[in-house]
Amino acid sequence: MAKRQSQENIEGKMADQWSLYSKKVMEHFQHPHNVGEIKNPDGVGHVGNPICGDIMELYIKVKDNKIIDAKFKTFGCGAAIATSSMVTEMVKGKTIEEALKISNRAVAEALDGLPPIKMHCSVLAEEALNAAIEDYLAKKDKRK
Repeated sequence: MAKRQSQENIEGKMADQWSLYSKKVMEHFQHPHNVGEIKNPDGVGHVGNPICGDIMELYIKVKDNKIIDAKFKTFGCGAAIATSSMVTEMVKGKTIEEALKISNRAVAEALDGLPPIKMHCSVLAEEALNAAIEDYLAKKDKRK
């Protein structure tokens, strides 16, 4: 009997935790968009958070100053996966200048919010995007 009540308590606490996340976060976590690598990417951003252990890689393909494709590989929690997925959706079709204006708050808002304890995941998504753009710009300058 005590074992059954303990299991019910665990399941109840898990349900409470899942309720912290919006439907959009859950959608992007359970069915992430643009997972994988781009062959011969124009820019790659590698970032990580040593405290929580999340690691993100973001790949971009650029043509005529527009990001035409974006993919990611993320090792981390559900919020890290969701923010990676969302930022790849947000950046497609944007110019480099427009993409640089995508903030962590914009990513979180596009997901209908994140719990405060998970906002660092949206920061990682912004940092990964900025790192990929910096890599692209550095490669572009070397070609000149």
